[in-house]
Amino acid sequence: MAYDRARAVAYARRWALERNPAYLNFDGLGGDCTNFVSQCLYAGCGVMNFTPVTGWYYRDAAHRAAAWTSVAYLYRFLTENRGAGPRGVHIKPTDVLPGDVVQLGWKRGTYTHSVLVVGFCGDEACVAAHTQDAWMRPLSAYRQPNRRFLRIEA
Repeated sequence: MAYDRARAVAYARRWALERNPAYLNFDGLGGDCTNFVSQCLYAGCGVMNFTPVTGWYYRDAAHRAAAWTSVAYLYRFLTENRGAGPRGVHIKPTDVLPGDVVQLGWKRGTYTHSVLVVGFCGDEACVAAHTQDAWMRPLSAYRQPNRRFLRIEA
């Protein structure tokens, strides 16, 4: 199934400033950013990957893959996935499209926040996020200097 960027962005628009009751809110458990991005990706691809340990899925709070809620594990899943579910490939910041993922970090190699690109504010990518809830927030508003941009494919 192809990745439907419009569906991912529509989901982000609906839930960026609220929480979908179908998913646990991880704000008090380290942050909800990657959980939210995973929900958006799922809305866009409609397929989870139930591979034990290395998959990407959410049945409920007790039955979920680490990649669903962890920045590092989501990155590993997206960039190494050869099975069901979305895939991510590194791109330049200038190549980003709505529905792509950006991960932010404070020091090289350590990324702590995931956001979904939802549009553009002029020439700049704007994102949706949880933990510090945002809709159409310019990427430049984030202070983290390190960024990795992932083109989402299915």
